[in-house]
Amino acid sequence: MNKIFNPQPNTWAAILERPTQTVDDIEETVSQIFSEVQKNGDIAIKKYTSFFDNVQLDDFVISQAEIDAAAKNVSAKLKDAIALAKANITSFHKVQKTDTVSVETTQGVHCWQEKRAIQKVGLYIPGGTAPLFSTILMLAIPAKLAGCEEIVLCTPPNKEGKVNPAILYTAQLCGITKIYKVGGIQAVAGMTFGTETISKVYKIFGPGNQFVTVAKQLATKYGVAIDMPAGPSELLVVADESANASFVASDLLSQAEHGTDSQVILVTTSKNFLMEVETAIETQLEDLPRKEIATKAIDNSKLIYVENNQIALDLINEYGPEHFIVCVKDEDFYTTNIQNAGSVFVGNYTPESAGDYASGTNHTLPTNGYAKNYSGVNLASFQKSVTFQKITQQGIQNIGNAIELMAEAEGLQAHKNAVTLRLESLK
Repeated sequence: MNKIFNPQPNTWAAILERPTQTVDDIEETVSQIFSEVQKNGDIAIKKYTSFFDNVQLDDFVISQAEIDAAAKNVSAKLKDAIALAKANITSFHKVQKTDTVSVETTQGVHCWQEKRAIQKVGLYIPGGTAPLFSTILMLAIPAKLAGCEEIVLCTPPNKEGKVNPAILYTAQLCGITKIYKVGGIQAVAGMTFGTETISKVYKIFGPGNQFVTVAKQLATKYGVAIDMPAGPSELLVVADESANASFVASDLLSQAEHGTDSQVILVTTSKNFLMEVETAIETQLEDLPRKEIATKAIDNSKLIYVENNQIALDLINEYGPEHFIVCVKDEDFYTTNIQNAGSVFVGNYTPESAGDYASGTNHTLPTNGYAKNYSGVNLASFQKSVTFQKITQQGIQNIGNAIELMAEAEGLQAHKNAVTLRLESLK
């Protein structure tokens, strides 16, 4: 890791720069696949599944028989763990439900706001080296709680045309019935346009590689919303000598093993602690099955020493981490003043992996600095706010003149007339 001591504010942007991703060469490929899926539907889906996943599929719909078989291949212990996570995630997202907001703004003018579920949503669940069945919990549970009528799930098959059993088991547990063996760009395109088999959706959720990220961004040009822009995983830990160096090292490595482009950062007010963490990382790294991946990520990451908590806070808010762990004596200083973070983990016994799986918070979070202007996925991500108003005869008389004057000032005569006619009818 790169050790940096007392960096000046004018160097922070360069120090905190994320791993770059070149997407120019990807965009042309994504556009081509979108065009083919839009034109040829299932034929294009099968073509690109063969090309990218090296498997020929006659039917990419997951059957009930496959789901039943998958359930038998998930251990009882893992099922119990998934059940615990599901219960906690449900509890946290259930309390996010909000009541109708209602107010009489002027006598006779009643305005209110209600939540409505997004009717059709698509969930993209990566497969590959780390099949993220936990992401199904994070997306399907709030979708169900919000009342989404149709939930489509796409996940890539392996070379044998199979899907990881834990993914299928978790999907069924969450009540998802439309599951397709489709991954990557073609999956996002299928949910964007709809095919003979895959339903068109109104909003797409879920992580993925840079191909999926670019595909989701292109989907927005066709009127489909997405959860947020995505990028490589990242974690920033702020810690002092009250923290456990071994714990901190394990947290940094837990994020580093996601991918070679993951970024992990330690910010500390103790030089001794910085050195302890570096040593602990080197020791723990040797025992990781994904050592090669984690090592490349660690090589591009930072150990930063600053003189005090205020400087640390300013630097962290400038960075806007996806995950932010606080292991310091004065944790209230950070929890009170942090402005830009996807999710915050407070205290020595709150590892980032708890939020990834089972504490109850959502792990679908803004990366690449988007924590400055995006929230992580929550119940509201699957809802829209619809406003209502009802005006009585007295109400239109109370606000009518103001409407007429404003409409006339903007040169919108028909707007004014819509009020004038009503006012005259009441004379």
